[in-house]
Amino acid sequence: MLSYQDARRALDAISTELMRRALAAVVTVADDHGELIALMRMDGAPLSSILIAANKAWTAARERKPSVDVGRAARHPETGFDIGNYGDPRYTGWGGGIPIVIGGAVVGAVAVSGVPEAVDMEMAALGVAAILEGAGASL
Repeated sequence: MLSYQDARRALDAISTELMRRALAAVVTVADDHGELIALMRMDGAPLSSILIAANKAWTAARERKPSVDVGRAARHPETGFDIGNYGDPRYTGWGGGIPIVIGGAVVGAVAVSGVPEAVDMEMAALGVAAILEGAGASL
């Protein structure tokens, strides 16, 4: 089970790197059910990213896979348009939500929103790594 201290390790690692790059985003850490443990909105981060980051973490935790993979599976093969949200609008297919796996079990997720998608994904991975380092685990 993730603790608030685990979540803080992710928030601190991500915010340090984003500030180094002069960027701002919203960062969330969720438990294994996708419910938030922590949310951080950096100064200058878009307000819309609050809900998006929460939904990316929810998606990654619930589906036990990165949110971008959920999006790829939901896109129409010919048009590329999203063909559904599995009946719940919290599911999102944008990259930036990554599950945290310890001992083969998903224990939560880290998500980032507010910077380009590739950076969202990079920062979420950095947050997961910070949690795993603190837990003494490895991918």
